[in-house]
Amino acid sequence: MTDSPAVAPPSAQTTQPRQTRLRQASLAILIGLIVQFALGISVNLYVTLPAVGHPGHAAWFGNGPLLALHAALGMVLDAIFVLIRALRARNRTLIVTSAAGLVAILLAAFFGSRFTDKLTNGYSLGMAIAFAGALACYAIGLYAASARRSGPS
Repeated sequence: MTDSPAVAPPSAQTTQPRQTRLRQASLAILIGLIVQFALGISVNLYVTLPAVGHPGHAAWFGNGPLLALHAALGMVLDAIFVLIRALRARNRTLIVTSAAGLVAILLAAFFGSRFTDKLTNGYSLGMAIAFAGALACYAIGLYAASARRSGPS
């Protein structure tokens, strides 16, 4: 009878590069969210959406390049990417913060799509609050990853 080899936990040499890549991905998504915010504010200030009931009023890609870029950037794939990195690094704090960040980004997308459909302030506010929640999640995750790296003082 042969014993099957036990699965070894990731070594410190494997874990450090994963943690580094996870911190880099967290920083990248924070920067991406700030770019997304700037695009959203630009849409708010410089794009006039057609009135509700007008044909094509909710067309994200038919109401100017700023709205198209804002909608296309979306951040959902980036958020999934960060969550996968957190899972691979087995970093519980970043798993929680990146999962919550993904949910917040999905909520922002939902509120944004409803805003372009209904043009109500409530959906705009929901989009902004969800964005702020996502930003907070990734900032907390980046801080936790950096604090974990430096260890206790």
